[in-house]
Amino acid sequence: MSPRKSPYFELKSGTVDTLLFVVKTTELDAMRAELTRRFEATPEFFANDVVAIDVRRLGEQERVPVAEIAQLLESVRMKPVGVVADAAQHEWVAEAGLPFLEARDRRSASAKAADDEREAPVVAEVPEPAGAATSAVGEAAAAAQAESQSTAAVSAAAAQTLVIDKPLRSGQRVYAKGDLVVLAMVSNGAEVIAEGNIHIYAPLRGRALAGVHGNHDARIFCTCLEPELISIAGIYRTTENPLPADVQGKPVQVRLDEERLIFEPLRLT
Repeated sequence: MSPRKSPYFELKSGTVDTLLFVVKTTELDAMRAELTRRFEATPEFFANDVVAIDVRRLGEQERVPVAEIAQLLESVRMKPVGVVADAAQHEWVAEAGLPFLEARDRRSASAKAADDEREAPVVAEVPEPAGAATSAVGEAAAAAQAESQSTAAVSAAAAQTLVIDKPLRSGQRVYAKGDLVVLAMVSNGAEVIAEGNIHIYAPLRGRALAGVHGNHDARIFCTCLEPELISIAGIYRTTENPLPADVQGKPVQVRLDEERLIFEPLRLT
């Protein structure tokens, strides 16, 4: 048997998605208070989710006790698996004993520049898997390759849009790699999650989480907004904070303005 092959296990390269906990302050007590406040209303929201601690937003001379932050995340049932840090931070970060992870920003250069101007957090994540658009050039002649690639890109984007046409009951969860379109009710206790936008052409009474891998440009569109929880790129709002009367139970789009959720009535007629 080849020494490289085994019927018992296999080691291979891969990509694992994680949440990023982006550290923006050295004030650990304030961080603990804010994290506790956010999770009191929804203690199961990120339970058992894998998370990486990102310290790249800290200043050149700033330091944080990474091991204590890891314990803090574990206290709200997250699972810290490593640290994302700049090369200059490696020496003091290594004291925590967590492995170093790499993260790449999937957003465009213009979007990142806009973030820098308004000092919004830089959200980075693991690379997006290669899609059909990069592999399906086919046997076309060189003169037709550009057109073939364009067509493949459109097909790949369309393939990533998931359409659900049945009601979602309590306990059911749907996850979409791209956009998600729901044509029936999302009941209390049900959950719809997408890396892109979410469109719900029915009452939303459960949870809707868009842009879950840090896509700040994602939006949620709903014809009847009555949610338990709304989230875009990790910024969320629960029923603990009631919605204004002009959007509660109405057609609405939800988007992010820096780190604030904006609810805007939709004019459908």
